[in-house]
Amino acid sequence: MIRKAELGDAEALAALSGQLGYPATAALMRERLALILPSADHAVFVAEVQGRVVAWTHVLKVLHLESGLCAEIAGLVVDEAHRSEGLGAELVRRAIDWTRSQGLAVLQVRSRAERLRTHQFYLRLGFAQTKVQHLFELRVPD
Repeated sequence: MIRKAELGDAEALAALSGQLGYPATAALMRERLALILPSADHAVFVAEVQGRVVAWTHVLKVLHLESGLCAEIAGLVVDEAHRSEGLGAELVRRAIDWTRSQGLAVLQVRSRAERLRTHQFYLRLGFAQTKVQHLFELRVPD
């Protein structure tokens, strides 16, 4: 079953984020969800199997000065024990539906270069690779 995320899902979402390579505590995830869930510019969907959250996706509106408004899948993770069961594809379909409901024509997703299986997943779902880029990050001191 796919549904919208709730604050009570924080612990499960945090555990799954760790599988994606982004460890988070339940408290930190709860804080983030408290900011994201009320926003009309974001949506978080979860997949449940036997009443347990085993996957999630976060989609949001992004406005770029140079290219305009689009939607972006900011994260998608399926529990290792439930991969290749169609849950990821169903979550992407929900993200596509949300994108359409927002009046947007483009849905983007970024994926790390080493995640080749993930790239194939998105290609199978109809996404096209449009560019290769590098991410530069700067930790801004207090």
